[in-house]
Amino acid sequence: MLPAFKPSLLRTAAAAALLGCAFTAVAAGKDRLRVEDAWSRATPPGAPVAGGFLTIVNPGPRADVLLGASSPIAEKVEVHEMKQEGGMMRMRELRDGLPVPAGGKVVLAPGGYHLMFIQPRQPLKEGERFEATLRFRDAGAVKTTFQVRALGAGAH
Repeated sequence: MLPAFKPSLLRTAAAAALLGCAFTAVAAGKDRLRVEDAWSRATPPGAPVAGGFLTIVNPGPRADVLLGASSPIAEKVEVHEMKQEGGMMRMRELRDGLPVPAGGKVVLAPGGYHLMFIQPRQPLKEGERFEATLRFRDAGAVKTTFQVRALGAGAH
């Protein structure tokens, strides 16, 4: 036979269990990788590519890697790096992804790391927005919305 419990004791135990679950969810949320200030530049008709810029913040205790992305606005999306080599700026795809340090952030900006939206399905127009899904090694799929800025826009 089960021991008898007072209703107030059961309510207290249930409340403590729920509070513990809520605390765990909040604690896990504070370590969640996030994307901030995602934007792109407007493109002229027929442009073969468009750049994507954003900041990835990783407050968690483990490093992660941005492996790639996808978006309905482009045939494919690649993670790229621009850097100075031999006095010239060179761009290359980061086939192994872009590391995102634990407790840190990575800025994708003009002239550095960026997303390359290849074969946009239509010109990007200033003031519009579009969706993309970033794919991380550990965090998985992270959806974000890009704001389209002016054709010659830089980071603000």
